Amino acid sequence: MPELQRLHPDHAPALLAFEQENRAFFAASVPDRGDDYFTHFAARHAARLAEQATGACHFHLLVAEDGEILGRFNLVDAANGTADLGFRLAEKATGRGLATEAVRNLFTLCTTTYALTTLRAAATLTNTASRSVLTRTGFVPTGEEVLLSGERGWSMCGS
Repeated sequence: MPELQRLHPDHAPALLAFEQENRAFFAASVPDRGDDYFTHFAARHAARLAEQATGACHFHLLVAEDGEILGRFNLVDAANGTADLGFRLAEKATGRGLATEAVRNLFTLCTTTYALTTLRAAATLTNTASRSVLTRTGFVPTGEEVLLSGERGWSMCGS
């Protein structure tokens, strides 16, 4: 069974492979990270770890038993009991409830470890899979319309 793990330095090679292997899949529903992301991956990974060390962000990976990365689940801008949730799941891991379970596990970590009581998230109107995960895990629309890379989206809140 895949395990949700806090990001650490040793994840770098598997995380880079995850991002490269799923780049086209992700680009169909979220903005592409661009070539610069991959060229400077090591520096970006180090920066995420430094950011996580401050407590402002909490980065997690869904890791298969063999060490393969199946998903990313990030809590960013953590302050005053609130954070923004972002996630992406490998194409081959979709449709199995893994994202829903990982978000539920994050809610537990929020209350037991990170002193967070509210999560915010957003998804484009065309990103049905992410909106479904958010709805299944208790997120509700805030009524606020958002633009995500020029596309209309939902703003949602969960606690």
